[in-house]
Amino acid sequence: MLRSALSCNHRYCPRQIHLKVYFSSTALIANDKPPPKHNDKINYNPDISFSTTVDPKHLKYPMLSSRDLESHREPPTRVRMLVRDFIEDSLYNPHYGYFSKRATIFTAPPHCGGVEGGFDFNKYRDSAEFEVDVAKRYREFGNGEEDGPGRQLWHTPTELFKPWYGQAIAQCLVSEYLLKYFPYEDFKVYELGAGNGTLALNILDFLKTHYPEVYDRTQYTIIEISEKLARAQRHRLHQQGHGQVVDVVNRSVFRWERKERAPCYVVAAEVIDNFAHDVVRYDLKTLEAYQGVVAVDEVGEFIPFYTKINDPLIASYLALRRRLSLPAPLPRFLRSPSLRRLYASLPFAPNLSPPDYIPTRLLSLLKILRTHFPRHRLLLSDFSSLPDAVPGSNAPVVQTRVGATMIPCGNIFVQQGWFDIMFPTDFTALREMYEFLLSQAGPDTDQQDELSYARVSPLASSTSPLSLGADFFSSRARRSPLDGVTSASGLPVGERKSSVFSHAEYLETYADLGKTRLANGENPMVGFYENVKVLF
Repeated sequence: MLRSALSCNHRYCPRQIHLKVYFSSTALIANDKPPPKHNDKINYNPDISFSTTVDPKHLKYPMLSSRDLESHREPPTRVRMLVRDFIEDSLYNPHYGYFSKRATIFTAPPHCGGVEGGFDFNKYRDSAEFEVDVAKRYREFGNGEEDGPGRQLWHTPTELFKPWYGQAIAQCLVSEYLLKYFPYEDFKVYELGAGNGTLALNILDFLKTHYPEVYDRTQYTIIEISEKLARAQRHRLHQQGHGQVVDVVNRSVFRWERKERAPCYVVAAEVIDNFAHDVVRYDLKTLEAYQGVVAVDEVGEFIPFYTKINDPLIASYLALRRRLSLPAPLPRFLRSPSLRRLYASLPFAPNLSPPDYIPTRLLSLLKILRTHFPRHRLLLSDFSSLPDAVPGSNAPVVQTRVGATMIPCGNIFVQQGWFDIMFPTDFTALREMYEFLLSQAGPDTDQQDELSYARVSPLASSTSPLSLGADFFSSRARRSPLDGVTSASGLPVGERKSSVFSHAEYLETYADLGKTRLANGENPMVGFYENVKVLF
């Protein structure tokens, strides 16, 4: 999801780089003076003087999860939580979360003059003129707040290039469905986090017009965590005549319980960038990983620190990464034992490596897909890189809108509900983990075994036979066939494995590019979002 106006260099406004505004964790007003400095008890040396101990009172706070905090109507105090629970609570708490209360999705107004309320791309001379018009609409949409963080606006390719972007996704899905399943199976689509419902509307309108025989067999399910958005999606799609084929389920996908045994397509468009991550750091002497925890004191200040790994999900991710021989994101000099010892012996040297943000919630999603959607096909698009990120590997952008300007921050521990926290995705690692998990038909590895894997140095070689992958003695292009499931030819042939495409490659294959081409030949739908990739 993109949260900055396109009026500056397509996606990112250069003035953001030089703008520094400070926000207290307890106050919502911005100012140009840094807040009072608090010593970080994080077993890491950001300054010359630091402490490796944590105040005992902070360790006595109850350890809560984001699920425990859902009943809280105000941000909590005197609690501890994992970093992923802090991020999840900040973004999704039903009472004060960013997406629950602050965020508004930008969409092209109906009076833009284009088809179905979208922009009329063919009338623009060039991309500069188009960007000026988008920036104007963006200001109109968010007009009114100037003091402190205001109305939080963001937009997606689906909204900016409607209906043509959604039609490209529809063409991709229906092409495979017609080839593999029609007319023997229904066309079942599950969309995760549907925003305004624009993508669903564009897909269903396209099917109804161009593939009526497929539309008659369509079952479109939206899984939406936000109650407000779920209501809006249900109303809009019913109003547009799709009520008979749409089911909007107001639930987190991480609590999905229904099993879909039929072939289906799962669509996650600009969703996983807001999936919560955990933070790990490695001891410079042993390279043992430590998990990030944050305490919130009695006045709402954040005290981050690190402990030995005991969280099963963090352990599961690190064990899986090691089994697949995916490299840990350590600086080059930390990979050599001699250089590491030399570095650690320097005066005021840190005792932990830089932060490593790991996509633990994404791992949860992959396991849910394997368990509850065994015959699914995943179409996932999101950012592969982001500018202005906080320090660390795979680190997020933390930003809020003040007046008409999006301002990046330098820390993830900010006032809950007022800041967007969005992560890039390593699509190479994602594909490796996704295909490996789908190849594992049995239950997950024992948690105790994964904890032992997670605590081993990430530079140690893995001798686990699982690291070979399920396709070691089979075709590398296809998954192993499922028991009792045959292909359209009647043979037990496994599904084609997923591939990663650039945004431009994907659109050039499936989109009607003439609809978004400008007068001078430029095509913003292809040229914009160069940092987006697609897994399909």
